[in-house]
Amino acid sequence: FYSYDPKALNYIDPAPIPLRPDRATVGREIRVIGNDAGEQLSILAGTIARLDREAPNYGRGSFNDFNTFYIQAASSTSGGSSGSPVIDVQGNAVALNAGGATDAASSFFLPLDRVVRALRLVQQGKPVPRGSLETTFVHRPFDELQRLGLQEKTEARIRRRNDTETGMLVVGQVQPGGAAADALEPGDILVSINGELLSRFPALEAAMDSNVGKSLALGIERGGEPMEFTLEVTNLHEITPSRFISFGGGVVNNLSYQQARHLNREQSGVYVANPGYLFNRAGVPRGAVLVDMGGEPLQDITQFRERLLTLKQGERTSFRFFNFSEPQRDVLAIFEMDWRWFPTEDCTRPTQSAEWQCEMVSDGNDRVELEPSTVKLPRYDDDALDDLSPSLAFVTFDMPYLIDGVTSPNYFGTALITDAGNGYAVVDRNTVPVSMGDARLTFGGAVEVPARVVYVHPLHNLAVLKYDPALLGNTPVRSADLDTDLPKSGEELTVIGFKPDQSLRKQSGEMQELDPLRLPLSNTFRFREANMSTINLDGGPEDGDGVMVDESGDVRALWSSFAYQAGRNLSQTYSGMPAMYIDEAMRLAKANGDAALRSLEVEWYFMPMSSARRLGLPDEWANQLAALDPRERRVLAVERIVAGTPAEGELLEGDLLLAIDGEPVGSFRAVERASQQESVALTLFRDGQVFEKIIATVQLDGRDTDRVLIWAGAQLQEPHRAVAAQRGIPREGVFVSYFAYGSPASRYNLTPGRRIVEVNGTAVKNLDEFRAVVDGMGNREAVRMTTVLWDGRVEVITLKTDTKWWPSYELRRIDGDWKRFGPEQ
Repeated sequence: FYSYDPKALNYIDPAPIPLRPDRATVGREIRVIGNDAGEQLSILAGTIARLDREAPNYGRGSFNDFNTFYIQAASSTSGGSSGSPVIDVQGNAVALNAGGATDAASSFFLPLDRVVRALRLVQQGKPVPRGSLETTFVHRPFDELQRLGLQEKTEARIRRRNDTETGMLVVGQVQPGGAAADALEPGDILVSINGELLSRFPALEAAMDSNVGKSLALGIERGGEPMEFTLEVTNLHEITPSRFISFGGGVVNNLSYQQARHLNREQSGVYVANPGYLFNRAGVPRGAVLVDMGGEPLQDITQFRERLLTLKQGERTSFRFFNFSEPQRDVLAIFEMDWRWFPTEDCTRPTQSAEWQCEMVSDGNDRVELEPSTVKLPRYDDDALDDLSPSLAFVTFDMPYLIDGVTSPNYFGTALITDAGNGYAVVDRNTVPVSMGDARLTFGGAVEVPARVVYVHPLHNLAVLKYDPALLGNTPVRSADLDTDLPKSGEELTVIGFKPDQSLRKQSGEMQELDPLRLPLSNTFRFREANMSTINLDGGPEDGDGVMVDESGDVRALWSSFAYQAGRNLSQTYSGMPAMYIDEAMRLAKANGDAALRSLEVEWYFMPMSSARRLGLPDEWANQLAALDPRERRVLAVERIVAGTPAEGELLEGDLLLAIDGEPVGSFRAVERASQQESVALTLFRDGQVFEKIIATVQLDGRDTDRVLIWAGAQLQEPHRAVAAQRGIPREGVFVSYFAYGSPASRYNLTPGRRIVEVNGTAVKNLDEFRAVVDGMGNREAVRMTTVLWDGRVEVITLKTDTKWWPSYELRRIDGDWKRFGPEQ
């Protein structure tokens, strides 16, 4: 039941609908009036066919009604009509629409007998007692009851009392550890309660609800033998969760009676309603039931909170749990505590009618001190694996928030150790896509150390990690030897990398050509490689990353995974990224901002020389470009320009690039090298004319997104480079990277990919300006936002805040570490 203030309604005076459960009879014409299929109003006709239909079953793990009859009619209701009144010709509600069959016209209605009782108690300001014997009963016809052993005289008594009766109630399931666990058994026929004959659910419900905390005498027949048991009626409210703990992006609560029924387990343990970030990392799925924490039994969330608060930042503990697929088998998970990313709340509803009360839970900010570990690296029968294995590590990367258009939170792959003495490693950006997350490096399959993302290459598929080499003790880790010269066609190269089980694999092949990598645009604005020619290997692996080494063992390239969009799906392809890019990324990462990477901020493609000549390219320039590499007969042309950069408005798509500062250029790498100054003179060809443009370059850093605001359930950030590079969208406003389901952002369609450019009539160009407008807004306050979609369309969205359940907080990377600011603890 919901309660509202009628005085808050303007221009509407709703009329009450009388509740008349007594008018629900077979053959009565009814209308279902509601929001069928999400429509604002729909009216569906039907005729009541049954009053004793078994409650519909929505599947294991879903909420299922039981111990009640349902009313059945053929009205073809669908989603959106749940809760709609079922009206008779006089305008009375005879039932409530509750469900329907997906493959038939049947609809199922909830009877109103117990609803009317509850409403009267609510109107009187009294609690609504609900009782339970923690037993599921089913209604069975007399022919089946006879097979179960029902005595003929018992059937006769039931039929004399009601000559229309067709069956009786039978015990279907007894809850382990429940009120009837030591008395009733499946197949028992319920004959009477407190001496009164009983054959239908309404009388059973009335008896239980009227005797909460008291005893009932149940008369049953078991295999033809009459028996009697006295059982105490359990308070249903006490075995229904009224408290939850939100932490690590997830939610846990006590195991409910409803779910314990599905599992056929005692109602003990902690139910994972949402695994969130931390449980997801530990491999604990949604719907798992935690029964042990740190080697000790776990009864409820009171114990869970007590033990949770003893965990320091980075401390590990174990959980044992079972899940719905195998409720009789426990699974062990290793869990690592992290207080940084998400706030922790303990929320309780004191009574059924009270508001939820939430308490912010604070940790002690203590960290676990990691101890050095020394391990022996495994030996291999293969010399190449033996030589390279000390320079490789298995890397895992987990993202607490999906930012920068990334849609998956968990990654793994191969890291190349480029500086063992100082603790640097290089990976591709399909393994570590952004700077926000938790990275771990595993050496020799035995010792694991944390790592930080210290550099994300703004142009190419590379990220640099840093770890503490002291944590490896005397483990024989060494830096890889790089050879930055490009391999030659036909040269034999070997790919060595980790499989998902952390075992090394090796696969050799001959190098083909350096080919330009052209990938489709990302629908989510995720990073996409451009302006790079990669190494194709004849017979190279297509199911894992690694490094490419030559016969001497030198690393010539990363065998990288490149993510790209294929329709609605995210796919990946593998090819070699030359070692010169690894060397560049390491130099920039170690410079710590003292060395700059500059870019023209233009995406290029290769146009065949024949096509350029058809456009009118002079022979003089065609010959000069062909002389750069006689094997290549092509010219660089502008494909797209990064929005908001000096090149925008100066260059046009299709312009041919002939030279930079007077030097002819014919490769992506040559353009990048020539652009490492504040401005360059470009010699271009357009519309039959050769001309020169002075274009300022843009200085790029490798910090990546280092600030995220959580507001109204939306993850907000400043637009990242991929937005401007792939779609020509200015990097202004506030970019919506994701939202939490059930939040105001989700409800009011503040969807990912939008840019917020105005709030309540005030223009916002960045996060600071956005916060200046929204900070201080109260709960349920209306907000009007002007948003821009990827194609430039402007849409105005209105939203109501919910500061109670969706408070604001911010995450920032400061001195390489991420820190959360708020909500207040």
